[in-house]
Amino acid sequence: MSNAIASSNALATFPGMAVPSAGVGSLESYIHAVNRLPLLTQEEESQLARKFRDEQDIESARRLVVSHLRVVVSIARGYLGYGLPHADLIQEGNIGLMKAVKRFDPERGVRLVSFAMHWIKAEIHEFILRNWRLVKIATTKAQRKLFFNLRSLKPTLDTLNSSEIRSIAAKLGVKPEEVVEMETRLSGQDIALESSSDDEDERFAPIGYLRDPGAEPSQVFEVEQNARLSASGLAHALASLDARSRRIIEARWLKEKDQATLHDLAAEFKVSAERIRQIEAKAMQKMKGLLSAA
Repeated sequence: MSNAIASSNALATFPGMAVPSAGVGSLESYIHAVNRLPLLTQEEESQLARKFRDEQDIESARRLVVSHLRVVVSIARGYLGYGLPHADLIQEGNIGLMKAVKRFDPERGVRLVSFAMHWIKAEIHEFILRNWRLVKIATTKAQRKLFFNLRSLKPTLDTLNSSEIRSIAAKLGVKPEEVVEMETRLSGQDIALESSSDDEDERFAPIGYLRDPGAEPSQVFEVEQNARLSASGLAHALASLDARSRRIIEARWLKEKDQATLHDLAAEFKVSAERIRQIEAKAMQKMKGLLSAA
């Protein structure tokens, strides 16, 4: 946990500033530690914010961030229903808090906690949308609003009926079809490609019927290599024939359609069909010998 929280220090937002986490060995310890950190009075907050704004004093920014870490923990707890680790949510919220401190203007008469909530939630929202599912499910502003509000607006845990769908769609400014689609996707479950169980009933994982055995890289390479060798060997064998024999083999065996008959070639070379057959047989025997030797 401490490493996850501390990784937010890598932000260029405050070069050289470290969020307190040294010696923290678990999430519970971290939460207990930040809840004991002293709060700032409004006067202290304003003084620190002015000093950071006017002098770029990193220590002042650090104190502003540290005094609000408990707020991040509280906000992050509200997003545990999406199945992501609480520690990761806190880490992203801390990044949002740093951004808020950097942009905070003490002259507006607003406390930092009120100003920072937007930035903390925004970072957590982005993290959830990036990581909650492999397939992105909320890409527009309206869909994001629907994603984060649908669960709270559902009157029960049951599937929405037509009137409930229309009501939620009207409140959030989206189409009823979008409400239905989002509810379906939120209620779906991710399926592992490979089962981790040895149970016979669990062995029919998607990997078993989605995999194409013929598409294994080694097999694809082998097929392509054999095709190249065959083409190369055939070209070498054909080149060993005289012009008439090569013409007969190509016309009889290497054309995809309209292959020539013995009588067609007999008329072309002004010999008998039996003579064409003899030339063909001799050429084929020679080519087989060359191809087997290769």
